[in-house]
Amino acid sequence: MLTKYTIVIPAHNEEDFIAVTLNAIVNQTVLPYEVIVVNDHSTDKTQQIVKEFSAKYSFIKLRNILSKSEHQPGSKVVQAFLKGYEIIDPNYDIIVKLDADLDIPSNYFETILHHFNQNENIAMVGGFAYIEKNGNWIIESLTDKDHIRGAFKAYRKLCYDKIGGLRPHMGWDTVDELLCKYYGWKVVTDESLHIKHLKPTGASYNKSALYKQGSAYYALGYGFWITVIAGTKLALRKKKPSYVFYYLKGFFEASSNNTPKMVNKDQEKFIRNYRWSKIKQKLKG
Repeated sequence: MLTKYTIVIPAHNEEDFIAVTLNAIVNQTVLPYEVIVVNDHSTDKTQQIVKEFSAKYSFIKLRNILSKSEHQPGSKVVQAFLKGYEIIDPNYDIIVKLDADLDIPSNYFETILHHFNQNENIAMVGGFAYIEKNGNWIIESLTDKDHIRGAFKAYRKLCYDKIGGLRPHMGWDTVDELLCKYYGWKVVTDESLHIKHLKPTGASYNKSALYKQGSAYYALGYGFWITVIAGTKLALRKKKPSYVFYYLKGFFEASSNNTPKMVNKDQEKFIRNYRWSKIKQKLKG
């Protein structure tokens, strides 16, 4: 029976939202084993707010870090998460990476634990993000419904260890699920779990972001044609033909620079075949 879930929350200048997130956590029907908030050089009241919570709740802890200012080939938020992971009590069952701008239903983690306990082949579980629009909360449909958003990832300990933890690289929240599938684990999304995303994801489509996306596709092992298809889909949706060029520029630059891939050769082959099967399914459907 899995009961101990540990949450790591990377936070940078989240004074407007972090109290909501921490209140949602302390009001869960099943309380966490441990919560580590990693304060990454906040210049607002984030640290003070977390300290107030940690004074009241012994399972909430604060770690202050100062991430490097120079460019890093990866996700800053994962770097912060890994700093928090360094100091957790290792006797947990489930590890959760959570953003600091979420309002979570009180039965969220009870339901997550229920899924993990129902089937030992389940590696990851998550709900769905909702955003406020004109006074209504609507689903934040940025990804397919079988994908768990990077804002709220819950991993079975065995799976987290098997996939080698999170990779500080753009595409970290895709490669984790692909590697779960490679090792024969299941990823579960529960449509009954509605998480309010208080600071909606800003879709960044500048040249730099598109280069990085192309580079991430190379590192994920997607290959040339899948990158072309993904770039074309976005270009058609946004009516910007140049987007394909930026995707491919990032892809080829990563290739010519011998950017390390996030997966080995066998995993790359599996990922490519899996992506092709998903593309074929969509064409048929």
